[in-house]
Amino acid sequence: MKVVYFLVTILALASSFASAYDPSPLQDFCVGINDPKDGVFVNGKFCKDPALVKAEDFFKHVEPGSTSNPLGSKVTPVTVEQLFGLNTLGISLARIDFAPKGLNPPHTHPRATEILIVLEGTLYVGFVTSNNANGGNRLFTKVLNKGNVFVFPIGLIHFQLNVGSGNAVAIAGLSSQNPGVITIANALFKASPPISQEVLTKALQVDKSIIDNLLKKSWYDNN
Repeated sequence: MKVVYFLVTILALASSFASAYDPSPLQDFCVGINDPKDGVFVNGKFCKDPALVKAEDFFKHVEPGSTSNPLGSKVTPVTVEQLFGLNTLGISLARIDFAPKGLNPPHTHPRATEILIVLEGTLYVGFVTSNNANGGNRLFTKVLNKGNVFVFPIGLIHFQLNVGSGNAVAIAGLSSQNPGVITIANALFKASPPISQEVLTKALQVDKSIIDNLLKKSWYDNN
């Protein structure tokens, strides 16, 4: 019986560790600083002396992003790198601006689930599941209007496309202070050093000439 209790305890602890991405804070806040003098290193940042913390450490004004680029979209992140007051709090956000027909291309956040709310315009959004039992990948899509909310589960490939006639704006909340982003096309064709053409040709099941052309393109990063 003691062995059973021990195994249950171990499984419970393992489950709790597996589900925790950003460590829980052990203080009210830990405003990150770049200068280690008189600081304490926590969650990848040095904590500012609490006596010196100001309201400005938790404040940031986010300007609209320029959509004058090949994708017609701009992601303006507010992570711990832009707002040190987020350090240890396990959240961040991003503002996404879209020109008409603008696209936030297929990408993933390796460390965060995303919840998106549309402030203006109409977006076609979706995500693709990981391999299911029969080897397929299921696509979930929805057309969102102003005030609509949609969730993209952690680590899954997702996208947003402006299908309205005007500009669109959305805010994305993310469940990590540093969610990360992997844009699929950029990762495949803009890696440094580049991925082997043999790998890409076989993986994508296309002719080498197509891979040659894709590798020569200037892949734009809208983040």
